[in-house]
Amino acid sequence: MQIIAHRGASGEYPENTLLAFRQALAQGADAIELDVFAVEGELIVIHDPHLQRTTNGRGSIYQHSLAQLATIDAGAGEPIPLLWQVLQLVQGRCWLNIELKGADTLEPLLKLLQRAERELNYDLNSLLISSFNHKLLAAVKAARPELKTGALTASLPIDNCAFATQLQAYSVHCDAGFIDAALVADAKARQLQLYVYTVDEADDLARLKALGVDGVFTNYPARSRKLLT
Repeated sequence: MQIIAHRGASGEYPENTLLAFRQALAQGADAIELDVFAVEGELIVIHDPHLQRTTNGRGSIYQHSLAQLATIDAGAGEPIPLLWQVLQLVQGRCWLNIELKGADTLEPLLKLLQRAERELNYDLNSLLISSFNHKLLAAVKAARPELKTGALTASLPIDNCAFATQLQAYSVHCDAGFIDAALVADAKARQLQLYVYTVDEADDLARLKALGVDGVFTNYPARSRKLLT
């Protein structure tokens, strides 16, 4: 079962910062998950459209310029990173799950991936593009069919993972509270990877491992790995 660092090693370091991502790598995470919005055509790494929960800023990210956002403290003196900076950091060290939050993230993503291929020789097969916005995922597949996509759900659909098959997704990302054996079996029958969020407790880790899920998003990569051994 793969360990995916949720917003980096966010249980111990400021979430969605380069510090949290470096620590996730140091802790041996199989992958890192992060969230992006678009501001001035650039993808910034932050979970909320408002600044106050995770930074010393106030108001909406859209009320600030990129230059202003660069001066905001996202915790421990860390700035809000650009996705480009994360690609430079992570390249080849683990796979990366980019969750698209804003509806206007598609074009900036496509431009950035072209740049990553050109300037970093980035292996796009090591990326997974996910979202709760399934129309956005369909647009990703239409633009770049080779990209792997992950369909997020916060429910237990009546037809299990059929929605992900319809989207030509690589993976299904589900809330830990809704996982059951039937959903796992359906994902496997459809040859979908099944990743579960957000899992930090020993009993949940043991249950999901027994069910046979493929990976968990966790705020404590090293601790969760240890609990699984």
